[in-house]
Amino acid sequence: MRTRVSRSFTFDAAHDLPWHPGKCRNLHGHTYRLEVSVEGPVGPNGIVIDFADVDEIVRREILARLDHTYLNDLIDNPTAEHIAADIWKWLERLEWGPVRLVRLALWETPDSSVELWA
Repeated sequence: MRTRVSRSFTFDAAHDLPWHPGKCRNLHGHTYRLEVSVEGPVGPNGIVIDFADVDEIVRREILARLDHTYLNDLIDNPTAEHIAADIWKWLERLEWGPVRLVRLALWETPDSSVELWA
């Protein structure tokens, strides 16, 4: 049996989408909500992975890179879809031990999100 563990985060960042016909063409910012999910077996200590370990990994690898930045400097055409795909690539390359990245959701606004899964 495999068990899924998820942790949510927020970060603030700005971007603009010059190709967009609406107001997103202008420089603006969001408070993004990121949810990262990993799966694995429950170990002898009764957990899949410590929530603190997920927290440390995401803060070091993602939030340190994206929080309070101008996303256009880091990601070509920083749509929610492209931001989520880059986050997935950055996390997928890491060694997670017996667990693996299986889902990532990124909310650009409280009611608009993209989701990636393995």
